[in-house]
Amino acid sequence: MTDTLQKFMFENTAVRGELVDVSETWKHVQARREYPAAVKTILGEMLSAAALLSANLKFNGAIVMQIHGDGPLRLLVVECDSDLNMRATAKLADSAVIADDTTLTQLVNQNGSGRFVITLDPKDKLPGQQAYQGIVPLDGESVATVIENYMMRSEQLDTRLWLAADGNVSRGLLLQKLPGEGGIKSASGEEMEPWDRSVMLASTLRTEELLSTDIETVMRRLFWEEDIRIFDPKHPHFLCSCTREKVGSMLKMLGQAEVETALEEMGKLAIDCDFCGQHYEFDPVDCAQLFVSEAPVETLIPASPSKH
Repeated sequence: MTDTLQKFMFENTAVRGELVDVSETWKHVQARREYPAAVKTILGEMLSAAALLSANLKFNGAIVMQIHGDGPLRLLVVECDSDLNMRATAKLADSAVIADDTTLTQLVNQNGSGRFVITLDPKDKLPGQQAYQGIVPLDGESVATVIENYMMRSEQLDTRLWLAADGNVSRGLLLQKLPGEGGIKSASGEEMEPWDRSVMLASTLRTEELLSTDIETVMRRLFWEEDIRIFDPKHPHFLCSCTREKVGSMLKMLGQAEVETALEEMGKLAIDCDFCGQHYEFDPVDCAQLFVSEAPVETLIPASPSKH
């Protein structure tokens, strides 16, 4: 099976939509690490949401979605680039015990200090250009609601999401009302009617139906009476962008003194990628060369044997 992202538009309206199935990518993510059922639901939903939002990136780069928590789940990260390469990971608190029915609030916002972060990171940055980052309080009881509130607050775009994930499936539906002429949002009754109708139809979709039904069938069931333009599908997939060079650059950012202190304690530095499990090792010679040469890290010392 191939993961699929299907974009569509309601003809003669300012409403667009997307359906996505990233179940195979989701299985690759889970093959690297075992998560409690409640965490699988949230991380799997974020995976579909990231694919849906990244489908309209206007630059060559990536969207990174993060939830920083103050409960037993400390961090969730999903990354998707403009080619729909995807990766995801989650970090739990030490000795965390998470019941299957634990809610998003209980997992990451127990004390109201949870944060939702979206980063837009261009690959080919212009001189002085930085990644754009939006940080907002965790406003919502579900991943879908958190993102909807973010999009309205930060982008002024009416956006609705329906997301579903379990241990095997990750799927989602997005509807969005496009801005009027000149980028000005209009709320006239004539323009709102198609938006309200599309949201009403999509709201009949239940989580169980989204989990058990392929996206082509979902589209037919929901919008069979609508005049819809369907675009060529795209195909998300799992791909981790970690390299030995990037790990070396991270060590250089820590500074030579801190790296040397760590080497004195451990003899060598071992780093495992949180996303894919790739194993990197840097011995004292490797680390010394990081700070005396401008050559790319990958050309200095052959990569140590890796494992997943």
